[in-house]
Amino acid sequence: MGLGHFGGGVAAARWLARQGASVTVTDLADETDLADSLAELANDPIARFRLGGHLEEDFRGAEMVVVNPAVRPGNPFVQIAREAGARLTSEIELLMEAAPGRIIGVTGSNGKSTTAAMTAAILRAAGRRTWLGGNIGGSLLPRLKQIRPHDWIVLELSSFQLWHLAPSAAMPQIAVVTGCSPNHLDWHDGYQSYVAAKQRILVGQNRDDLAVLNTHDAEVDSWAPLVRGRRLPLPSLSEIPPLLVPGEHNRSNAACAAAAGTAAGCDTLTIRRALKAFRGLPQRLEWFAAVNGRRFYNDSTSTTPHSTIAALESLQEPVWLLAGGRNKGLDLGDLAAAVVRRAQGAAFFGACADTLRSWVAAVGPQFPATATETMDEALSWCWQRSRPGDAVLLAPACASTDQFRNFRARGESFVELVRGLAEQHNR
Repeated sequence: MGLGHFGGGVAAARWLARQGASVTVTDLADETDLADSLAELANDPIARFRLGGHLEEDFRGAEMVVVNPAVRPGNPFVQIAREAGARLTSEIELLMEAAPGRIIGVTGSNGKSTTAAMTAAILRAAGRRTWLGGNIGGSLLPRLKQIRPHDWIVLELSSFQLWHLAPSAAMPQIAVVTGCSPNHLDWHDGYQSYVAAKQRILVGQNRDDLAVLNTHDAEVDSWAPLVRGRRLPLPSLSEIPPLLVPGEHNRSNAACAAAAGTAAGCDTLTIRRALKAFRGLPQRLEWFAAVNGRRFYNDSTSTTPHSTIAALESLQEPVWLLAGGRNKGLDLGDLAAAVVRRAQGAAFFGACADTLRSWVAAVGPQFPATATETMDEALSWCWQRSRPGDAVLLAPACASTDQFRNFRARGESFVELVRGLAEQHNR
């Protein structure tokens, strides 16, 4: 249910079909929208495709429904399947159920991708055979035959993925929580529902499992009573070596990854060496170009106010901010204050542009800001006002789906726009 574009739907359909299941793929999107994913399944024995809408009969007759994480709570077709006695599961649950290796699960409102990648880097530096997947790096279902019992699997787990896990689902043997602040409130039924989804990674563990909680985050630190197994201490930030990735938030991420590495049996010197060499991830505060003395940063993965604030505070140079998109039902007050305090100016684009500009104007009436329709216009506004030595930062604070397929497409579009600037000014 929900083929999507990120690979999890394709991987689940293929994996089940190749094991002999009669697989129906159903999606609200049509053949044109799903052309890339359908092409990947062209040679697989899929029983039928229902595209452009769902049919009740498919859900009434199913023994198992693999639900895409983006499917919202209360979906009527899921309820039909539940009442008909179908097992409800997800791609990530199928993986955790079938994988022979030992699993480290990483979740959090911000920093989970970086922390998961840092953890995998530590394990690899220690000579451990390691697989990175989940919400980062694509599905590992196609790799199951290659995964051995002594391998390590590092999974980034979103609130959507955790919410859809069955009550009986086995949790990762090592759980890492990087932080918790309001996010996806347009999907979850309020903040408490979102928190409960994140806490699922802890309450589903058993007494032999291990947990790493980011003690620098007050919300997560308060979850200590939920830990079923043993809670591992976090190293102090002073114990973290100098990092190539900027920002205090990345030092907290590194502390979480270091604790996870310790839990997996890695020694301190190896952990420090791996963290010092870690170069970051694409589209996460990624410096990718310099044009006429301006440095350009792509942080398209900043889809919450909290993550955009962290990006603003990580850069030392004067910053011109591009932000906007679809608000996820989150409060914008703290973001507006941080923009006025830290940025030289801000250009807001997309569905939330006027709202963001209004919040900023309420905090700093004289602060240079504009609302535009497109990211192209926002970039042009920042470029015209920036000076050599300044930074131009895409850190949207919002979802991308008002104008782009996903955050990756948004970041790629930003990179292409900046390349156009470079060609124009480097002639």
